[in-house]
Amino acid sequence: MTTQTGQGPRYTDSDYFFRKLASGIPGVLFTYWLSADSESHRYLFVGDQVNSILGLDPDVLRKNADPMFSAVHPEDIDGVGASIEESAMVSKPWRYQARMRVSAGHYEWFEAHATPERQADGSTVWYGQLHNIQHYKDLERTLREGEAESAFQADFQKLIARLSTEFINLGFGTIDQCISELLKTIGGFFEVDRAYLYDLSPDYRTMDNTHEWCAADVPSLIDSQRNVLTVDFEWWQDKIDEMVGGNRVVFVEELEQIPGGPERTMLEKQGICSMFCVPVRVRGLVTGFFGVDSIRKRAWREDQADLLIIVSGLLSGALERSRLEGELLNQSVRDPLTTLHNRRYLMPRLNEMLSRSSRYGEHFTLAMFDLDRFKHINDSIGHLGGDFCLREFANILLEQTRDADVVARFGGEEFVVAFSDVSQAGVRRTVSRIIRAVRDHDFIFEERILPLTVSAGVASIGELSGIPASPDPLISLADNRLYRAKQAGRDCLVDASGVSRI
Repeated sequence: MTTQTGQGPRYTDSDYFFRKLASGIPGVLFTYWLSADSESHRYLFVGDQVNSILGLDPDVLRKNADPMFSAVHPEDIDGVGASIEESAMVSKPWRYQARMRVSAGHYEWFEAHATPERQADGSTVWYGQLHNIQHYKDLERTLREGEAESAFQADFQKLIARLSTEFINLGFGTIDQCISELLKTIGGFFEVDRAYLYDLSPDYRTMDNTHEWCAADVPSLIDSQRNVLTVDFEWWQDKIDEMVGGNRVVFVEELEQIPGGPERTMLEKQGICSMFCVPVRVRGLVTGFFGVDSIRKRAWREDQADLLIIVSGLLSGALERSRLEGELLNQSVRDPLTTLHNRRYLMPRLNEMLSRSSRYGEHFTLAMFDLDRFKHINDSIGHLGGDFCLREFANILLEQTRDADVVARFGGEEFVVAFSDVSQAGVRRTVSRIIRAVRDHDFIFEERILPLTVSAGVASIGELSGIPASPDPLISLADNRLYRAKQAGRDCLVDASGVSRI
């Protein structure tokens, strides 16, 4: 039985029976007393297990409960105190979970539940139990992690399926936008600071950052990573060899793993702490690498490399398809003999020039060339000789014109060059230079020198009375002038000013 004093209830020897009984119960049974002014507290009764579980002396706790509260984790102590005050104020059962330091020295989760009883002097006594719930917390965490992992894998699969669909349905010429979208999506999904794609030169001695995504407030590096020579990067060159020869993923968990040298210095300046680089293959050959990096220390997933390999495979497939489509399109608009553009490419370009001339008044000029006496060459040395002359003339055209000029084989031995933003006098000089280059060139086929010349007809859009609906009137004018050049003795040009001999 108990008696009341100014220091709270005091237990008698009859509690010995309850102490023995409590020792056989899991956890710690207790009777906790808190004074009316909350200035003092102690345990009227506490099971002896408190010593083996928490390393606390029951006799000390019966005088002062402070050691028990000192064992509570610092992050949980405020919540424990507030919950006790609330229970005392409204006289409702107290139940709370908190981490406590066990006798081994580390923290484990415990749960206390007790029923309060208001005493005559205004103090409160709780009758309850404290028990270890760490195994429940472990199970809860395992289940939560399992659910989170399942959700992560499901989200990743959905992401890859969506990106795959976008790549499958991408139109020609949209590969760059699709790659940029992929980098943005992957960068955000894995919460990295940068995601990027590099091209490698065929000899793997130069790398070029072609696409990049950066998180908010993370500086871009793409402008400083154009055509970077790797010959002086010994460590990185070894890693490139591993990607190329062994399809290996490059993982730098901490920058300190890289030996001192130019690579480490460069990465330090860029603020990179860790990174992954995964090879990208097109038609079985490593053509570059896809990578992500972090400017702060972070924990990577154990399967991070496997997940990034899946992304790299997606990129590889898209790039391979894009290059194949580009080659097919290029073949469809290229003359297979001379590799110049053909009429299929020329006509849309001339329509574009007509449109710009109509809208903005932009000037352009057309020059049509025809190899002189070409039928005689074919008849005398055969079509192989004729093909040789066509290829040689195509090379001369490319050497004497600008990249901005449209150079095309119009058909047979006829060629067309469309000049934009060049004066008529400037076009005349260029065409004269071409005629002279052909005359001076040694066309040697099977040890035989072929005397070859070319004639040209030149027409400018400004010579027509208005902008036509199609290029046909301009082509017809240039063709008529080409015919006049032939009639004038060949090896010359005819434009608006008449016949010009070089």
